[in-house]
Amino acid sequence: MTCAAEITVLGAGSWGTALAILLARNGHSVRLWGRNPERIKNMQVEHCNRVYLPEHTLPDNLYPEADLEAAVTGIDTLLIAVPSHCFREQLQALAPLLSKSTRIAWATKGLETGTGKFLHQVVGEVLGSRYQSAIISGPTFAGEVAAGLPAAATVASGHPRFATELAALLHGNTFRAYTSTDVLGVELGGASKNVMAIAAGIADGLGFGANSRAALITRGLAEIMRLGNALGGKRETFVGLAGLGDLVLTCTDDQSRNRRLGLALGRGASLEEAITAIGQVVEGVNTTSELEKMATAHQIDMPITDQVHRVLNKGLAPRDAVHTLLSRQPRAESF
Repeated sequence: MTCAAEITVLGAGSWGTALAILLARNGHSVRLWGRNPERIKNMQVEHCNRVYLPEHTLPDNLYPEADLEAAVTGIDTLLIAVPSHCFREQLQALAPLLSKSTRIAWATKGLETGTGKFLHQVVGEVLGSRYQSAIISGPTFAGEVAAGLPAAATVASGHPRFATELAALLHGNTFRAYTSTDVLGVELGGASKNVMAIAAGIADGLGFGANSRAALITRGLAEIMRLGNALGGKRETFVGLAGLGDLVLTCTDDQSRNRRLGLALGRGASLEEAITAIGQVVEGVNTTSELEKMATAHQIDMPITDQVHRVLNKGLAPRDAVHTLLSRQPRAESF
């Protein structure tokens, strides 16, 4: 374990809280900021996040904070864990508060809604290139990380020393962190797996079984790799924790909101009904549209993404989407 540090986590949802708990458990002093003052006050009094992780007690060295300036003052390492549609807004609020030595990391997965930009591109637009930055991604459900169950993730950065130091902050008795320089590949893996999880959920909701699920995961990985290769991502990233690892996790376990959305659609619920029942942001809904546009722009064949897009946005019946995939012409298997 590295020496104790002071860290701020921005975003008091399930994933931000879980990361804050992990870092505090590793012996670091952690401030956890959330945009809802009432919820933050409740967390200070009750020593738990009653809304998102009610079963997990907050360590004594984890300090909920409702004031953003107070949360970031004097802190060198910030970890952002807000939904992707709030990411740019969060950076804009941070910009006037950052010191020259601040390092920015994010555990947000997804593409910017409306622009389809990767989050590192958003960071560059809002903050410029003067801050060291990194992304954390991998097969990590918040509840299991908060519970201290074994897990692993990837820390990617164009600044290798920062990646190594951030990985050391996360690394502990139950959490292993690996490093990478492939920021784009890690971001693409974390965003696109949500689309494939919706597809796998739809297939399971229709009762199509384990064979269909395995086929969707495998061919979903092929789609991700085709696009990733075209964009400059590294092949090893897509078969690693931030690629295949996260893909398998979200496609096979009902802790995944994206998989649960697909399950509901496959069982006959409308998109609005499914989202309401889940009650939290389902990143894959917006990501599907952005990924579809990206694939079209780069002329990359992504049939699973295309069919999920049609189900979510064009009114295509889930069963018809699966039929379309199965009726495609036979071809040689490739990645």
